[in-house]
Amino acid sequence: MAAWEWFSADGYWLSRLVFQRVLAVVYLVAFLSAALQFRALIGERGMLPAPEVLRRTPWRSAPGLFRLHYSDRFFAAVAWSGCALSAALIAGVDGRLPLWGGMLLWALPWVLYLSIVQVGQVWYGFGWESLLLETGFLAVFLGTGDTAPPVLVLWLLRWLLFRVEFGAGLIKIRGDACWRRLTCLDFHHETQPMPGPLSWFFHRLPGPVHRVETAANHVTQLFVPFLLFTPQPVASAAAGLIVLTQLWLVLSGNFAWLNWLTVALALSAVDWSPLAGPPPDLAAPPPWYTVLVFAATALVLALSYRPARNLLSRRQAMNRSYDALHLVNSYGAFGTVSRTRLEVVVEGTADPVAHDGADWREYGFRGKPGDPRRMPRQFAPYHLRLDWMMWFAALSPAYARSWFGPFAERLLSGDRDTLRLLGRNPFPDEPPRHVRARVHHYRFTGLRELRDTGCWWRRTYVREFLRPVSRPLPPEREGRDTGRGRP
Repeated sequence: MAAWEWFSADGYWLSRLVFQRVLAVVYLVAFLSAALQFRALIGERGMLPAPEVLRRTPWRSAPGLFRLHYSDRFFAAVAWSGCALSAALIAGVDGRLPLWGGMLLWALPWVLYLSIVQVGQVWYGFGWESLLLETGFLAVFLGTGDTAPPVLVLWLLRWLLFRVEFGAGLIKIRGDACWRRLTCLDFHHETQPMPGPLSWFFHRLPGPVHRVETAANHVTQLFVPFLLFTPQPVASAAAGLIVLTQLWLVLSGNFAWLNWLTVALALSAVDWSPLAGPPPDLAAPPPWYTVLVFAATALVLALSYRPARNLLSRRQAMNRSYDALHLVNSYGAFGTVSRTRLEVVVEGTADPVAHDGADWREYGFRGKPGDPRRMPRQFAPYHLRLDWMMWFAALSPAYARSWFGPFAERLLSGDRDTLRLLGRNPFPDEPPRHVRARVHHYRFTGLRELRDTGCWWRRTYVREFLRPVSRPLPPEREGRDTGRGRP
């Protein structure tokens, strides 16, 4: 055995290839989401402008390219450059470059996306943003081309997958009692942030099937992750169970790219050698590469102390970053499951006076429930950031305090970038005079009601969310529309 063979895992060359290509697809979706949505959300005239957060925060807390310069044009260049780099990685350009060139090609999208997350504020406060950055950082050191993947980085990927799954399992068991009673899925498919086209059918599964679903989830998240560190083929079988669970989640709802990124991590733990045959001739790693891998491993292990301690804590936190670069993080989801689904319905009217009898027309969103007759759509792995935050706003107005007012103002002004985030604009010719928002209770209909009415949802009014707000009239119309002008 050559001295370097203990450092490399020749048999995992195909595992690396599969992992890298899936990760590159996730990168592409993430950059595309940023490029198409940023102007209304964090652009110079957005709801939460990025230049303002850059002025408020110091370099060390949020380093990135936009510390050097910010403009909407520069942000667009960063996002579309990320798309181009991701497409190059999907095409396998990294494998045609020397080792240092391939590593650089993987480092560039990580730097670009880190810069985006640093100015993304609440729109980028989701756990899968940190997960993409942590995964992307490890991918830089996996090697490319004719160099075998290093064993240390493969173990770090399994350590990351372990924290994702085990953290999610623990937060459930420690959190809502319905997870321990195996009853959470009686509600979850209906109340999850963004149901998909099959969520109605999942919700209507018999109660015993929901119990089996929940129990299987506990097994996959609390016991199977430990098997990732066992010899093959047990580790591959454990990774396969995780993949199946993630695909089940893909079918039952929209969780952006969280599930697909978890699938990518799981596929890196699969030993594909029985299917791939003997590995190609792989070169010994150069000394500088070995040093970099050891340094990265030492850094990740050192930074893992706080996330590992969080796993053992009774006050376990979900989706927390412990360093400004998001290198090692804590993960988890649905420690609490909502029993009822509340939705914020946004409406506008062109009538001069805002009252309940006015002609209120509803704005349609792309992904979140609105029109009861509209079947839920599939958008994942694409991330509809405004739709997700609307779900949080319905849970508590505190989640929307910073951005909902600016959102309403942009509807009143007919802002094109904001309207592009919506599925339907009921005022195509002229913006409304008034905008309001009201909370409704949504429930899936039964099979008979679906057949009779074509409605997937049944909704009832709950309370006011935003009182009617108005846009000022031009001086020449003010007297005429209020009735105080000359006859």
